[in-house]
Amino acid sequence: MSQEPALRTDLNLATSDALFTRAKDHIPGGVNSPVRAFRAVGGHPVFMQSAKGAWLTDVDGNRYLDFINSWGPMILGHAPEVVLSAVQDAIQGSLSFGAPTRREVEMAELIKKMVPSIEKVRLVNSGTEATMSAIRVARGYTGRNKIIKFEGCYHGHGDSFLIAAGSGALTLGTPDSPGVTEGVAQDTITVAYNDLAATHAAIEANKDQVAALILEPVVGNMGLVAPAEGYLQGLRALCTEHGIVLIFDEVMTGFRLARGGAQELYGIKPDMTTLGKIIGGGMPVGAYGGRQDIMDCVAPAGKVYQAGTLSGNPIATAAGIAQLTYLHEHPELYPELERITTRIADGTRQIAAELGLNYTVNQVGSMFSVFFTDKPVNNLEDAKTSDTEAFGRYFRAMLHRGIYLAPAQYEALFVSTAVTDDLVDHYLTACRESMREAHGL
Repeated sequence: MSQEPALRTDLNLATSDALFTRAKDHIPGGVNSPVRAFRAVGGHPVFMQSAKGAWLTDVDGNRYLDFINSWGPMILGHAPEVVLSAVQDAIQGSLSFGAPTRREVEMAELIKKMVPSIEKVRLVNSGTEATMSAIRVARGYTGRNKIIKFEGCYHGHGDSFLIAAGSGALTLGTPDSPGVTEGVAQDTITVAYNDLAATHAAIEANKDQVAALILEPVVGNMGLVAPAEGYLQGLRALCTEHGIVLIFDEVMTGFRLARGGAQELYGIKPDMTTLGKIIGGGMPVGAYGGRQDIMDCVAPAGKVYQAGTLSGNPIATAAGIAQLTYLHEHPELYPELERITTRIADGTRQIAAELGLNYTVNQVGSMFSVFFTDKPVNNLEDAKTSDTEAFGRYFRAMLHRGIYLAPAQYEALFVSTAVTDDLVDHYLTACRESMREAHGL
């Protein structure tokens, strides 16, 4: 199905509301991941029942054109036959072994083929596990304790990453979540994204103490923010000069912005890379990899310990091999994804301008964000100038017109190959009506 009439504001969410009421008695906040609670946009979360292609269907039977795509991995749309078939075949052989399988080797070979900076790779169960492990390995490899992370970059819920910026670029962080100790915070230095001078100053102020610098090369967790020209190259040079392990967190961007991720798109070779759910076709999986001399520090080859019973799960690897093989064999889908996404971004800009709303729309490849601010968004402070209340009204208006967006201003949106030109037109019609509604125009 390529097109469907836009839903109006009488959307029935009775079953979702009832399930959320039940969930709050049994699950903290009623959800298993905080952004799902819809607190940033108002209302109650929508409980999903099924999905196919570009469309989601909720428990009340409402259908939505999906621009979250499970936070990125559904690049081929939901339930693509190539992935479903691989899972159905693999599931006949059992769900888990806790022992090595052929597919783990094939997955590692495929990842190395598509991401040349990765010479060895370890499979894990999530992007969070991948980033936590990568930091530990970098510390073990360098013998140093501190890391540098960037404001607005999210690397999962590991203690080292839940740190807010201090009073300046050189100030050590303080815990941003109860349960994170001051000791962990003191080993984390936070600087502004896209500010190369601040990074240089932080390194100089902590000479020979920084083990790793970790960032999303293209940020998706303050909304979509692209690196400034020369920024990634500058970080690479600084890390090389000071013996710091450069880690690209490509949990969102890996295999999405190009077959080799953001590092291929921008021509930068990190020392380590972390990957997430896209390598499992949406199933729970992650990986970290990089230079052989670094990865050989990981047990049992080296002394840095990391383990997991479900790492390399046979069903997840079957799904991942199917999806990655398809992406590897069809490079033409990347320029087409960018063309479709550019139509969405340009159309959104035009609608906003026609309505007298000078909003910022950022796009890289098949990722984009609409910031409800007239300020260019190059870092977290820029993103925070957005009118989040207006965004909440816009989100609810789009939801009731059958468009499913991320329920927070500070999240990127993702386009799948299932989105056609007809569906772009459908999106833009809903966008115009929803912007009018959000601003009472």
